[in-house]
Amino acid sequence: MGADNQTWVREFILLGLSSDWDTQVTLFVLFSVAYLLTVLGNVLIVLLIRLDRRLHTPMYFFLTNLSLVDVSYATTIVPQMLVHFLAEHKGIPYMSCAAQLFFSLGLGGIEFVLLAVMAYDRYVAVCDPLRYSVIMHRGLCARLAITSWVSGSVNSLVQTTITFQLPMCMNKYVDHISCELLAVVRLACVDTSSNEVAIMVSSIVLLMTPFCLVLLSYIRIISTILKIQSTEGRQKAFHTCASHLTVVVLCYGMAIFTYIQPNSSPSVLQEKLISVFYALLTPMLNPMIYSLRNKEVKAAWQKLLGQLSGLTLKLVA
Repeated sequence: MGADNQTWVREFILLGLSSDWDTQVTLFVLFSVAYLLTVLGNVLIVLLIRLDRRLHTPMYFFLTNLSLVDVSYATTIVPQMLVHFLAEHKGIPYMSCAAQLFFSLGLGGIEFVLLAVMAYDRYVAVCDPLRYSVIMHRGLCARLAITSWVSGSVNSLVQTTITFQLPMCMNKYVDHISCELLAVVRLACVDTSSNEVAIMVSSIVLLMTPFCLVLLSYIRIISTILKIQSTEGRQKAFHTCASHLTVVVLCYGMAIFTYIQPNSSPSVLQEKLISVFYALLTPMLNPMIYSLRNKEVKAAWQKLLGQLSGLTLKLVA
């Protein structure tokens, strides 16, 4: 057998969460409902922001980007996972695996940078409210959003390229729910220490750097809130940041736990559950968090529902 045949894998087999048929059917139903809620919730958030002029502000511009990232990330992983729950053969072609890794890793990186951008937006809103509209002008918002998308995509392109240059030596069983970075690197039949260093570096650049910026922003925000004399003022300032802070804790916590130390990373089962958390739970919860904890969004929902009710009554009449 030639060298090409030894290192070239035409497809990978995803082992998924379970091999038990009844468990897979149950997971198919649960994950289908969660995915539909994810798509519906994020699409509705985007449409609501587009339709209500009161939400045409920097905060909701970034929230639109976050919702697009969330629904795209879920769509990169979940539909294929649903198909595999009911399929006997759980294969994914080599190029499809590479594409899935590129998009999932890229969208994850974009989200982390975007959360740091949103933290800066909240910092300006709380710490320098009088100059907020001057600082957070449309041009800066666009540049910050573009930076988020470009940085995540470039990192993903580099990571995907170096990962799929590794010889697999016919190792094709990926013990994961998708073509996840660490799971694919483990298939290599050569020393992967350089890849682990690259993962560590990218984790510092796209995970810890934004996390530190978020941390600094919230230290300044909390310091400013504590200086506000009135209880009502403090509560208003806190509610301005509460939704974003909740999402930050959800997103950064799991990622730091998973990627900062690849050599001492969690068990394979823990990694699978963390991936499910990011692919389904976080994208599903984000629209709920921003809707339930945000007075402006709730007011926009009420206005939209009122308009729809009025239109329905006119049509019936």
